Amino acid sequence: MTEDWQGPPGDGPPTGEGTDEPYTSMLDLPLSSDLARIGEQLHALARAQSTLQELLQAVVNITGELELPMALRRIVRTAMDLVGARYGAMGVLDEDGRLLEEFIPLGLTAQELAGLEGVELPRGRGLLGHLIHHPEPLRVKDIARHPESAGFPPGHPPMRTLLGVAISVRGQVYGNLYLSERKDGQPFDRHDEGVIRALAGTAGVAIENARLYQQVRNSSEQFQRLLLPRLPDLRPFAAGAAYRPASEPAAVGGDWYDAMLLPDGSCAAVIGDVVGHDLRAAADMSQIRNMLRALYYDWNAPPSASLARLDRIMNAALDEAPIATALLARLEPADGAWRLHWSSAGHPPPLVLLPDGRVRYLDAEPGLPLGVAPDLPRPDHCEALPVDSTVVLFTDGLVETPGQPLDRGLDALAVTAARLVGLSPDELCRSLVAHRPGTGHDDKAVIALRTPPLTGYGRS
Repeated sequence: MTEDWQGPPGDGPPTGEGTDEPYTSMLDLPLSSDLARIGEQLHALARAQSTLQELLQAVVNITGELELPMALRRIVRTAMDLVGARYGAMGVLDEDGRLLEEFIPLGLTAQELAGLEGVELPRGRGLLGHLIHHPEPLRVKDIARHPESAGFPPGHPPMRTLLGVAISVRGQVYGNLYLSERKDGQPFDRHDEGVIRALAGTAGVAIENARLYQQVRNSSEQFQRLLLPRLPDLRPFAAGAAYRPASEPAAVGGDWYDAMLLPDGSCAAVIGDVVGHDLRAAADMSQIRNMLRALYYDWNAPPSASLARLDRIMNAALDEAPIATALLARLEPADGAWRLHWSSAGHPPPLVLLPDGRVRYLDAEPGLPLGVAPDLPRPDHCEALPVDSTVVLFTDGLVETPGQPLDRGLDALAVTAARLVGLSPDELCRSLVAHRPGTGHDDKAVIALRTPPLTGYGRS
């Protein structure tokens, strides 16, 4: 349209008085161009919204992981998923912050890993070193063309693109997150960089949480172990013990074990568990263990009498008598064989590994836990055992799983013990706590005694 406006008299141009701009009809607007641009903007908005939702879920996932090795791997995997990268890695810096102390790669196939067999892990040279010394986000479209590229070792899968972001913990660079090769073949863009930078901020918090958790757990475990006795020399009996704390931070518990040679040549062993997972439970455990040690040194008294006296003393001497289970057992020479004499205060039964390879529980009346009814009588039980038998006493952390019957856990422990029957008592205990990790919500203690030859022992 080139004519001047010919409207009614007194009407001005529709675009403003005195304008020379021509009027454009709605039919002449470039609708396809505008709609395409609007479509691109809507697509970008949808992508941003989807990424935000994924990023929020990623934050929940990585901050919920408290084991540091698993947290690092989850950070890498999450970053790969967020930007669709085929390869990802975390480089952890040494104390000086100058070299890579640890390198955690993900995304490599079994064939690619085999091709790198014998190749030293990256130490922080080339582009990796550039990111260490210049911890700003790094986006590279062609690694080989970058002036600081150091190339790849033989057998390394081909990689062309790179996105690197530093991860800081308390203002100090902890390591770097590396991503390579988007699955769609495109180079990493500004959107990808923004997403990974946001993730890196959360990753720093997750790493710090995992490190603090590890410190607290190590302190709790050290405290708990200080309360547990170091097994004395029990020869001629072979003995072993193991303890594993609960996985929660500061979850010190009330599990304990103890053993002692008695004046008549027999050997006493005890396993126990105070209800609770806190410092109070640990303190109660220490008191009960020490009181019981003094009581079962009286070898003339049956195990049931020692537990009954302990229950009465707890009720009278402690302000708030705790609830606890315990099993006191004594291996005694009797009639040319060994006899296991025991009494249980609500504790799981002893597990016996016989020299012929058979494994069985000594099921008997368990009695009431300590701290429930101090005046009620307690049962005693006896079982003859051949030489080279192994008696295993354990706490319920090895067999209890929430939502599952206790019998299933007991059966599983017996199956595991049957596979380990040839190990020494010490190796057996360590293997049992490793093979029966449970849920990690309860601490675990186990002690094992093996009957020696009867040479030198008289008959009772």
